[in-house]
Amino acid sequence: MSEVERKSIDSVLAFHGAPTLLGVKCANLISFDRNECTMSEYLCEFTDKLYGSGLCAKQLCKCRKRTLVYIYNEKMLEAWLKMQQVREFLSEYGYTADITISEMLDKLASRMNCESFPHEIGVFLGYPIGDIKGFISNSGKNCLLCGYWKVYENAEKAKQTFEIYDRCRDTLFDRLNQGMNLFQAVK
Repeated sequence: MSEVERKSIDSVLAFHGAPTLLGVKCANLISFDRNECTMSEYLCEFTDKLYGSGLCAKQLCKCRKRTLVYIYNEKMLEAWLKMQQVREFLSEYGYTADITISEMLDKLASRMNCESFPHEIGVFLGYPIGDIKGFISNSGKNCLLCGYWKVYENAEKAKQTFEIYDRCRDTLFDRLNQGMNLFQAVK
């Protein structure tokens, strides 16, 4: 992979994944217009260089046009998925309490394609359950606020969260602009 490709991927990851990369959010899903070989190589490097940090990456879906990469903080995601309301919601979609995070992500990947996402994807991105249910019952319409997700409850709290996510993005881009690569910038 060329240095230009690496910087491009770093930039896309920083833009769309900053809250997760900086430990504020449990996960992000990022769409890349990249060939499979380049993404595969980058994801191996991501895993190797960030081993022990708790950050993980998994390709959830690929098609001719794009690759969907899920990045997550393993401990944060595990804690989120263990919450009672989250477990109850996921059980409606066939995720049993006895399966591991890895098995859950495999199940999620099997239910995805590049054109549409299963409703439970919001849970795996750490979105509030009330907003996920609001999205489902309103078919994605009538939201109170639209930002990193569509908000159906507690718009003021969501707005504060969006501001935190924006600051994460600014921080990460400042580090990249100082000459760091993504792996240096998140440590």
